[in-house]
Amino acid sequence: MLITGSSRGLGRAIAIELAREGCHICLCARGAEALDAAASEIRALGAPVAAVTADVTTAEGIRQVVDVALRTFGGIDVLVNNVGGSVGTSFQESSESDWQRSIDLNLMPAVRASRLVVPHMHKRGGGAIINVASIYGREWGGAYLRRPTYIAAKAAEIAMSKALALELAPYGIRVNSVAPGSILFPGGGWDRRLREDPEGMAAFIKADLPLGRLGRADEVARVVAFLASDAASLVLGACVNVDGGQSRSLI
Repeated sequence: MLITGSSRGLGRAIAIELAREGCHICLCARGAEALDAAASEIRALGAPVAAVTADVTTAEGIRQVVDVALRTFGGIDVLVNNVGGSVGTSFQESSESDWQRSIDLNLMPAVRASRLVVPHMHKRGGGAIINVASIYGREWGGAYLRRPTYIAAKAAEIAMSKALALELAPYGIRVNSVAPGSILFPGGGWDRRLREDPEGMAAFIKADLPLGRLGRADEVARVVAFLASDAASLVLGACVNVDGGQSRSLI
C-alpha cells in the first residue's frame, strides 16, 4: 500500500487504518521528523513499513517513492493519492502561478503516481487506486468560496478518477475517489480556524454540519480502507462523500 502525504492528518490516519488491516505500508512526506513518527506508530501495530522523505509534487519525488515501495515490498496493490492543499484566493486575485501551483499540488501528484503504478498493477492482475478529493470538488461553497483554484483542481481530480476507472476496469484495477468534508486533525486548517475564530466556527458548525461537529480523520480512513478492499469489488468510478451530511449536492 502506498499512501502519499502520509505523515499527518488524513494520510496518516489512512496508513494506520490500512496497517490495522494487515497491509504493508509505504509512507511519504517532505518532513522527516513527522514521517519518522508516523512510521514508528505503524511499526508498533506490527505492520511492515517503508518511509520515504520526498516531495511528491515533483515528478522525481513520486518516482523515488514508487521505486522504494516496489523494491521493499515487490509490488503495489493499493495506491492512495492524498497530497493536496489550497492555493490562491478569489479568481481576480489569484495569479496564473497560483492556478498552476494548485494543479501541481492537487492533480498532478495523483496523475504521476497513477501512471507509474498502473503498469505494475496490470502485471499483478489488478489493484485499487483511491484519490482523496473534497466535497468542494463536487460543489461550490464553504471555506473555499474564494478559492476557485482549489475547487477546479479537486473537480479535475474527481473527473480524472472516473475516466481512469473506466479505462482500467478491464485490467482488474478499481479507481474511486473520496470527498471529505470539514475534517479536524492537529495542525490542519480546521484546527487553525477553531483557534483563531471560535465564535465563527461555532456558527459555521451549527449552520452547515448536521451532526453538530467536524469530522475525524479516522472516519475518512475507514471509508478508504473499504474502497481498497475486496468488499468494494463492485464500487468503480464512484466519488464517496465522507462529510456527515455537510454537502448540498444531489449527485
